[in-house]
Amino acid sequence: MKEFLSYLSIMIIPILISVILIYGIYKKTPCYEVFVDGAKEGLFVAIKILPYLIAIIVSISMFRASGAIEILSNLLAKPLHYFNIPTETLPVMITRSMSGSATLGILSDIVNATGADSYASKLGAVIVGSSETTFYVLAVYFGAVGIKKIRFALLAGLMADLFGIIAAIFVCRYFFN
Repeated sequence: MKEFLSYLSIMIIPILISVILIYGIYKKTPCYEVFVDGAKEGLFVAIKILPYLIAIIVSISMFRASGAIEILSNLLAKPLHYFNIPTETLPVMITRSMSGSATLGILSDIVNATGADSYASKLGAVIVGSSETTFYVLAVYFGAVGIKKIRFALLAGLMADLFGIIAAIFVCRYFFN
């Protein structure tokens, strides 16, 4: 069974592409022209959302360079210690809503410093898996369709991230502590 799933995982993309091409040929669709039109549209969408991406990248960089994460870590160290939450995971909690790559870099540092089997590493990994890069998602998807007023989407996304982090803490405490 393991070998079959391994083979299937390697072959799924070529099979999917072949099925789409065969279906397109069956329907007498000009597959190459449709593919090129889709690629053009994707390029225009990428150009359209570029200002939003630049804005989010600059704001994340400013947030990290300002030292705000270290200040928050120092302020919240005692409450985190009270609830037996490793202070190393606080930067993961803070940056997850803003940047996936920054969060993965921080998580990598935690794993390197504390070990892959440490509670901090496991908690950080579960937090990454149970929350979303809300600001990035809003910038890309809302920017792609031209929505400028995000209204309650930001609040809903941040609340979902918060509840995901809280759930990750309880799950990790139950399974790993």
